[in-house]
Amino acid sequence: MIIAPRIRGFICLTAHPEGCEQNVVNQINYVKSKGAIAGPKRVLVIGASTGFGLASRITSAFGSDASTIGVYFEKPPAPGKTASPGWYNTAAFEAKAHEAGLYAKSINGDAFSDEIKQKTLELIKADLGQIDLVIYSLASPRRTHPKTGVVYNSVLKPIGQSFTNKTVDFHTGIVSDISIQPANEEEIENTVEVMGGEDWGFWIEDLKAAGLLAEGATTVAYSYIGPEVTESVYRKGTIGRAKDNLEATAFSITEKLKDLNGKAYVSVNKALVTQASSAIPVIPLYISLLYKVMKAKGTHEGCIEQIQRLFQDRLYTGTEIPTDANGRIRVDDWEMDEAVQAEVSKLWAGISTESLPELGDLAGYKHDFLNLFGFDVAGVDYEVESDEMKQVPGLV
Repeated sequence: MIIAPRIRGFICLTAHPEGCEQNVVNQINYVKSKGAIAGPKRVLVIGASTGFGLASRITSAFGSDASTIGVYFEKPPAPGKTASPGWYNTAAFEAKAHEAGLYAKSINGDAFSDEIKQKTLELIKADLGQIDLVIYSLASPRRTHPKTGVVYNSVLKPIGQSFTNKTVDFHTGIVSDISIQPANEEEIENTVEVMGGEDWGFWIEDLKAAGLLAEGATTVAYSYIGPEVTESVYRKGTIGRAKDNLEATAFSITEKLKDLNGKAYVSVNKALVTQASSAIPVIPLYISLLYKVMKAKGTHEGCIEQIQRLFQDRLYTGTEIPTDANGRIRVDDWEMDEAVQAEVSKLWAGISTESLPELGDLAGYKHDFLNLFGFDVAGVDYEVESDEMKQVPGLV
């Protein structure tokens, strides 16, 4: 079938198998071009099919020759209907990993559930024995609690007072003001339940209890802080409250891993175009300005550049891992550079629908958004028929 993008709001309802494959190949080639990393050999990535999770799996495999298990929740294809992009990403990654002689298997299902956790533990026990690195990179709007069965839904809202600022419809380029009412206590609590650290803690507890964490095992979860212009709706909003919980969880996990000489970290990463960030008001406009500034300075990074740098320059240098005063790894350092933020703030003050094409990089934002779904990828002929029924070779 000929596959074209069908966009609704901040999601695309179709995905292109060859486009997703080419994206994965490009990331693999980038990691290989940067040289070997003296990193982990047995890696579990929870949330492994897109964004930072996918980049972590690629970096582990093709930077450190690691065996990898990926856990994700993706829609498989059906005749005449494409899979979700993470399905095609994983199919491409595992095919390339197997070609390179690397172990790569995956489990598709709700990573919040005890059933998927147990299935993953059994696979590790049977095939790898133990795990050296656990990456936790889940992004979901809802969570069914595995112990109580209660369903929690997250919200993107400020806390304490309403918030008004500029935002952009990245499809049309129209800049407008948006006002968001503050979250109530139940909404705050629900967002923490979905996006906080409890589930990360459950995974590590289960792995440790089963004897599946190696001596010196490391686990890393991903977070974001961002600048003042986004903090009301992000870092000081409901998501930020959940991220605070995630970061606190790192310390409690580290305490539990002391007898293994293991440690948990939160890595604070750069603002990037993801399905999640596209849904957050203000963020797309901020990212379009940030891209303009960082590309001009030659410091722009995508997911794979961020994660390759995290592994090579932070996690696996052979020396102590550098952290900030709150124990976090910072690979948002180039984004949060004072000169970068000063320039973004200056652009923000003058932004409008008319000035955005000159002051921002909305074209770059749209390109990255389409790339998430395998579209607008260089070297892919979108006029050629695709096989939507591509399967994941290592799916358990």
